[in-house]
Amino acid sequence: MNLNLRTPAGTRISNFSFGTMQWGGKADATDSRAMYDLARAAGINFFDTAHGYTGGVSETLLGEFVAADRNDLFIATKCASTGDCRPEAIAQDFEDSLGRLNMDSVDMLYMHRWSDEVPLEATYEVLAKLVQAGRVNHIGVSNYAAWQVMKAIRVAASFDLKIEMSQPMYSLVKRQAEVEMLPMCRSENIAVVPYSPLGGGLLTGKYSQGSEGRLTHDAMYKSRYGQSWMHSAASALGDVAKEHGISPITLAIAWVAHNPAITAPILSASKSSQLQPSLDAMDYKLDAELYARLTNLTPTPAPATDRSEKA
Repeated sequence: MNLNLRTPAGTRISNFSFGTMQWGGKADATDSRAMYDLARAAGINFFDTAHGYTGGVSETLLGEFVAADRNDLFIATKCASTGDCRPEAIAQDFEDSLGRLNMDSVDMLYMHRWSDEVPLEATYEVLAKLVQAGRVNHIGVSNYAAWQVMKAIRVAASFDLKIEMSQPMYSLVKRQAEVEMLPMCRSENIAVVPYSPLGGGLLTGKYSQGSEGRLTHDAMYKSRYGQSWMHSAASALGDVAKEHGISPITLAIAWVAHNPAITAPILSASKSSQLQPSLDAMDYKLDAELYARLTNLTPTPAPATDRSEKA
């Protein structure tokens, strides 16, 4: 689902986005620049960062790289990465981000986290002021549940503000978004830009080969992707990929992109040398049979009512 969101120059956003979470962390400035150049050469004009990424280095590097082509690009960042959604915290995060990016405005500003501590009215009033001042073109949310998005839509509307984009986790091994998030976004005409289409790296196939990474060293990722069926699915994906003579990375991302509710999956890598299979997914079209086969590698989550009408 592409909602015709556009860059400042009027070009529609690309059907894939590039995420810069690794820039300034695992990827140094040189490798980050290489990834930016590869993404641009592939036709990507939509770049995603956040106030909380790599202590601000991600935003700083992105700002440097895009400076010459700013009007041709759609730039998204996020505030409240720590969950602090107080108006003064949002305002400070945003000022920090603009300074790092060396920009007067951004195209998309996400709320990175939901907060039960701050009234939504306070949060969305300050966001509305940023839009009214011309410093933000569009508002989005990340890591919200569907019911939280609907509450935010109602409150935002009281300030004549629209929520236009959602950034949920979505991959073959993380399909919870199918239950309520994706149907809700289609119903409410909200663009969906999912992150982690490779399941934190699990679907690359490297762990079945004995390699190490976030899933072995990071407790959060190890827990998130630690169920045995997920690893079995990753192995099965590798078998299908081998059968078709293609990288499992390409297949995993193409599966996410195939869903009609999806606007632009977020591609990323920790090294420029690892990026090409992800970029290959941009031109890889799954037929219905292969899509169904991949879908059947993992459990389909139960409906929101936990009731199926099918016999």
